[in-house]
Amino acid sequence: MTDRFKTIRPAALKASIFKLIDQDWMLITAGTAKSWNTMTASWGGLGTLWNKPVAFAFVRPTRFTCGFMERSEQFTLSFFAARYRKALAFCGSHSGRDVDKARETGLEPFSPVPGVVSFRQTRMVLVCRKLYTTDIDPARFLDRGIDKLYPKKDYHRVYVGEVVRLLRAGR
Repeated sequence: MTDRFKTIRPAALKASIFKLIDQDWMLITAGTAKSWNTMTASWGGLGTLWNKPVAFAFVRPTRFTCGFMERSEQFTLSFFAARYRKALAFCGSHSGRDVDKARETGLEPFSPVPGVVSFRQTRMVLVCRKLYTTDIDPARFLDRGIDKLYPKKDYHRVYVGEVVRLLRAGR
């Protein structure tokens, strides 16, 4: 791991989770240093479940990243400064099946801990160990308007991961 990052306790995080995920976006990345994929997300969450600090990541099964999430025991959520917005937009609108996202964006993959991938430019990375997955069941929507967000009926798979490491770039 590079000494640019320091480990902090999840409970010590002072950032607005709503701003980080919804407005700033994040990259969900799974796989190994040899074979990985990443995608941009603005849906997700952080909290406590089963007496553990957890992250909730939502990935449509049609996304290339989903296969990596299924095969991996861990995944990362990476957060960036505003100047990387164009790179995140690219990662959200292009498939890793078709392009090398690192080469196209200039993002530099690295392993903050063995077995996972993030990017050197990130300002914060959460290393998550998968605890649970489930598929969203539209029959369970209580607000019928939610279904309008799925015109292709490609409902997300939900991943709950224990935050085993939270690394923040030093100032």
